[in-house]
Amino acid sequence: MKALNGARVVVTGGAGFLGSHLCDRLLAEGADVVCLDNLVTGYEQNIAHQRLNEHFSFVQQDVSEYLSVLGEVDAVLHFASPASPIDYLKLPIQTLKVGALGTHNALGLALAKGARFMLASTSEVYGDPELHPQPETYWGNVNPIGPRGVYDEAKRFAEALTFAYHRARGVDIRVARIFNTYGPRMRMDDGRAVPTFIAQARAGEPLTVHGDGSQTRSLCYVDDLIDGLIALLISDQIGPINLGGSDEVTVNALAYVVIAVCGSTSLIVHTDRPVDDPEVRRPDTTLAAAHLDWKTTIDLTEGLERTLDRTLARA
Repeated sequence: MKALNGARVVVTGGAGFLGSHLCDRLLAEGADVVCLDNLVTGYEQNIAHQRLNEHFSFVQQDVSEYLSVLGEVDAVLHFASPASPIDYLKLPIQTLKVGALGTHNALGLALAKGARFMLASTSEVYGDPELHPQPETYWGNVNPIGPRGVYDEAKRFAEALTFAYHRARGVDIRVARIFNTYGPRMRMDDGRAVPTFIAQARAGEPLTVHGDGSQTRSLCYVDDLIDGLIALLISDQIGPINLGGSDEVTVNALAYVVIAVCGSTSLIVHTDRPVDDPEVRRPDTTLAAAHLDWKTTIDLTEGLERTLDRTLARA
């Protein structure tokens, strides 16, 4: 698959934050898209603008329970999963099921259709890293029985299962390890830093920073991330390949940038750190640059302005 024009692509979790942006991009590239989502953490409003598109179809379906798509399929992109801590802590069993059973079902569909398979993995496979920045060769530092383990281990198992299908069954795979991404369509109540800070700043409320705020994150605007995913999908690289921003900021600094972009007078307050909250997070994107010719182009301030503008446009 060197081009997407005319391809038929199944996107699980296609009504979610990343999934819906991915559906948009695939349709813009000329693909026919079958979007599957059980709407537990995804929203129909994220895909409402595509519902009259003859090249787009939506099926409300839990891929952990069952997965069947009629007709030919050229690619299966598995993006179904709760992704924010507030969601996967509230839905621990569902998170493990979609990482295990959902991945198994999606791989089975790809095998049956002779389709390429892409797994949306995560930087959380690295846990609270002891190596910084994190290259794809790093095996990680994960607490398997901690509260975050339901997400971390679900994705680590999903990677193992994906490579097992590749080696044992010959499935053509792509594995993307996605780092912190932000942009329009994030839920304001999903618990992640950017939407939480924006919601608080817009309301004139104090921004709640976990711990002393010295922990770092590297943020990637969603349009850049989607560019990387498409480049990986049509490449000859199987991965895993890190995709994420390389500019590292403290959470304190992020809060101040959000306040400035929102034109807010909010203050910052500090709260307890969540259990196993990573101290640092930054991808080594050497492989993505070398093999996909990919790098981020939208800096934090511009990305936040775009997020705020597009969020306000929907309000």
